[in-house]
Amino acid sequence: MIKNIPYSILDLATVLEGKTAADSFHISLQLAKQAEAEGYTRYWFAEHHNMAGVASSAPAILIGYIAANTDKIRVGSGGIMLPNHAPLIVAEQFGTLASLYPSRIDLGLGRAPGTDQLTAMEIRGANFGAEHNFPKDIQKLQKFFSAENSTTKVRAIPGEGLDIPIWILGSSTDSAMVAAAMGLPYAFASHFAPAQFIPAINLYRQYFQPSATLKEPYVMACVNVIAADTDAAAAKTATSIQQLFLGIVSGRRKLLQPPVDDMKTIWTDAEAFQVQQMLAYSFVGSKETIKNTMLLFMEKTNVNEVMATSHIYDQEARLQSYSIFAEVMKEL
Repeated sequence: MIKNIPYSILDLATVLEGKTAADSFHISLQLAKQAEAEGYTRYWFAEHHNMAGVASSAPAILIGYIAANTDKIRVGSGGIMLPNHAPLIVAEQFGTLASLYPSRIDLGLGRAPGTDQLTAMEIRGANFGAEHNFPKDIQKLQKFFSAENSTTKVRAIPGEGLDIPIWILGSSTDSAMVAAAMGLPYAFASHFAPAQFIPAINLYRQYFQPSATLKEPYVMACVNVIAADTDAAAAKTATSIQQLFLGIVSGRRKLLQPPVDDMKTIWTDAEAFQVQQMLAYSFVGSKETIKNTMLLFMEKTNVNEVMATSHIYDQEARLQSYSIFAEVMKEL
């Protein structure tokens, strides 16, 4: 029987139709406080840019906002897109956060830009064409965080000597090999890239090299969770995330839309197929349905931790969904 599996939250600070980014931030804090009370382990923000419906473009600031208004839940990035930032700046920012909120800050790192190529050019400026080496930048971060770096000419102040856990995020087998070679915990984006999930975690486990920070492989899977009182209610609530992903596959991006009675009036069969493929690792239904499907998922994948993300339009429904999921994870 599966016992004591940590469960966490990934938040994109989704902007609802009719609301603002400021509203999203306040909603995030309400959820984080509830999550802390219900035993969630982490609350992470993902870095995205140039997306009208996603307000988490500055994770470090949001991490500080949530950490300042909670007491014990770990808060972090899922992740910082490292190509967009100099490792020294990341070390200083997260060193500042870890100094303010000791033993509560996680640093998840991704290798993608978190946006389109045109926006990436604006973010990186003259450095856009520069060669980027994800593993080397991670090593630079580790060096800046190390106490041994105190004798060098370039130091991360604050940051130096602090214990800030580094996670590798990924949606492909490439990231799995990086995490394995460096002996770091691995968080996979199965909530939108399900096809590579099983091959990636298998490779990670196969090639994992123990490190000073991690002796055995540690896999966290991010999945979509939409829980409600009944399967029918959850299915309707889930039409909001289906519309969100429809915007991704069609190029018709919008703010998060209210649920609809019938998606057939909105998408074509081809679009429905694409969206359903992307949302393959989605757990939608009543508490009993979520429990049964989550148990099968855990037995199949043997992941060490589950991170839930829920694009739900109504805040009360969102809070209820996370409460139900917490109950499920406690009972597994």
